[in-house]
Amino acid sequence: MLMGNTRPLPQQSAPPGQPGPPGRRPRPGRGRRYLKRAATGLGTLIVLLALAAGALWVITPSAGEATKLARAQAAQHGIAYPGPSVPENFARPLVATEDHRFYSEPGVDLLAVARVAQAKVTGGTDQGGATIEQQLAKMLYTPTQTGLRAEAKQVALAVKLNIGYSKQQILDLYAEVAYYGHGFYGLEQASCGYFGHPARDLTVVQGAMLAGVVNAPSVDDPINDPGNARARLSHVIDRMVAVGYLTAAQGRQVLSTPLGLTAGNTASC
Repeated sequence: MLMGNTRPLPQQSAPPGQPGPPGRRPRPGRGRRYLKRAATGLGTLIVLLALAAGALWVITPSAGEATKLARAQAAQHGIAYPGPSVPENFARPLVATEDHRFYSEPGVDLLAVARVAQAKVTGGTDQGGATIEQQLAKMLYTPTQTGLRAEAKQVALAVKLNIGYSKQQILDLYAEVAYYGHGFYGLEQASCGYFGHPARDLTVVQGAMLAGVVNAPSVDDPINDPGNARARLSHVIDRMVAVGYLTAAQGRQVLSTPLGLTAGNTASC
């Protein structure tokens, strides 16, 4: 027998119209299986979220309770209810700083909610940004509650508030129950206490100062902590410029305007 280097004969392809040689059938791609699993997982997550949202909607109070709670808080703090409607010189800096999509969103910022949820799961520090409705829900319904359960309630309540009240009414409620530092509750009392005149007469710089104080009233008190208050005011003006309420030149002019503080005398108006 002759030995030598031999090569396997090449497989000949079948003539046109005839089946080829038998072999292993191609297996479905892994990518397709992963996509199917991901779609199933996403569908399950959506169903669970819908069930959770439905449960929160049922167990949380109605939006109609908001005025009752606001009236009770006003009585507790010795202020009139309802107070005057929020003037533009307070509404604009508040919206620019706390919730610049306030007039277009349904009470919650879905992107912010997703960021907060991700941070809770992964242990991150991104707290997102609560809308004005969410902040109002916290002040009215869950002022002493903390944690994920309280935040979930605030989301559901924020949607209810957005459905039950106009944006102006929500701003009025917010201004009525917010704390502005130095013992002042409600916008009218804060305006009288800090500046000696009613809220309707707030200047742009005064309204911006009060809109900034509500974020951290014990830290940004313009009488006890003028440095912090001035830094916060600068941030508020920057936000007003960023969203188009002021031009850059107008922002610089507002920052150079005297505040006219009256050292916290609520009896002056």
